[in-house]
Order: sequence, then structure tokens, then C-alpha cells
Amino acid sequence: MKATKAVKASRVAAGAAAGAAVLVLSSPAFAHVTVQPDGPAAKGGYAVVDFKVPNERDNASTTKLEVSFPTDHPLASVMPEPVAGWTVEVTKSRLDKPLELHGEKIDEAVTKVTWTADGKGIRPGFFQKFPVSVGALPEDADQLVFKAVQTYSNDEVVRWIEVPQEGQEEPDNPAPVLELSAASEDGHAHDSSDEESSDDARSAATDTAAEEEDSSDGTDTTARVLGIVGIVVGAVGVAYGVLAQRRRAGA
Repeated sequence: MKATKAVKASRVAAGAAAGAAVLVLSSPAFAHVTVQPDGPAAKGGYAVVDFKVPNERDNASTTKLEVSFPTDHPLASVMPEPVAGWTVEVTKSRLDKPLELHGEKIDEAVTKVTWTADGKGIRPGFFQKFPVSVGALPEDADQLVFKAVQTYSNDEVVRWIEVPQEGQEEPDNPAPVLELSAASEDGHAHDSSDEESSDDARSAATDTAAEEEDSSDGTDTTARVLGIVGIVVGAVGVAYGVLAQRRRAGA
């Protein structure tokens, strides 16, 4: 009996150790710096994107983040949102080929944004989002790659600069990649759910209008019936009054 319990205990311990190993080995796969759009990121349009930075270390905080913006598809407008506890520095560089924005030619664009912590930064077990408004997004690309450098309070530097390749395993230090959605003629992303919602709204409006029309028809019919009934009742009352007067006169 004791031997059986010992075997079971050893199996439980082995399973727990294996589970812990899986967690330890798999954690880097989802703990890298990423970029996520806040809503659609349509080609040719503008978007707000969040650079999400998790802290991977148990004994140090993230105190600095540098994000390099693509030079093959430069963005004419880059505006970081203020983040409490962090200072931000925007670096611009001259373009070899000027961009055109709202009819004006722009010969420089943002090539790097740097956030530096004023205090403790991103502590172990936490993450931080750094929002940036960007545009106009390129129309001739399906994605944008942003290379990031993460610095810790112990001076350790992690470079998230490896570009993921389609059909290959994710690299150890992948660069943040922003996927772009297709744009319609008015510059907005196509979304089948939006189209379905619009169709549903139009259908609901049509049904409501039909119900109101039916209700209106019913009300008009009721009013006409009541009017006729009133006329008949009035006529009967007049006839009864005349007959009563004649009877009193004959008496």
C-alpha cells in the first residue's frame, strides 16, 4: 500500500515538474514586445497602435523602450500619447523621397520613438502599453515591421529586431509586426461584420416603418368606424325624440 502511494506521489511530482518546465520554456514565446492596432489599421488610413511591453525579468524593471519606424514605408504622421511615468522623445530623419500629405510635400519623417521611465518603470509581473497615432498607412504593403529595443534597470538590453518569415518558426527575438487590413474606396477597412450590422439595421428600420404604417392604417380604420357609429347613434336619438314629441301631442 505504501509502495503504491509512493509511486503515485512520484508521478504527481513528475507531472508538476513537467508542467513547470512547459511554462518556463513557453514563456518567451508570448512575452516579447508586440504592436497591436486599437481598431482597424486600414491601408491608406490612420490608426492608433499600442506597443505592448511585458517585463520578462524577475529581478529587474524595464526602464526604456526604443522603437524604430520603417524607412521603406515612412509614416508622415506619428504622434505618441503621453504615458504617466515616462518621457518620450521623437526622432526625425530626412527622407530620400519626399512624402505628400494633404497636398503638401514632407521631406522628413519619424524614424524612432524612445520612451524612458521617470521612476521604477515596468516592474516584474507587469506590462505597459505605449499608444501612438500613425498615418497615413501605406497602400502597397500588407504589414509594417517595427524593430524594438528593451532596456532593463540592470542595464540588460534585449533587441526585438528579428523579422518573422512566413512558413518558418518564430525567431527568438521577433520584431513587432503590424498587419494592415484592406481599404475600401473611401479609405476605410472592409469589415463583413459592419456590413452585416448595417444590413440588419436597414432591415430593422424597414420592419419598424412597416409596423408603423400598419398601425397607422389600423388607427385610421378604427376612427372611421367610430365616426360612422356615432352618426348612426345620433340619427337614432333624433328620431326617438321626434316620435316622443308626437306621442305627447296626441295625448
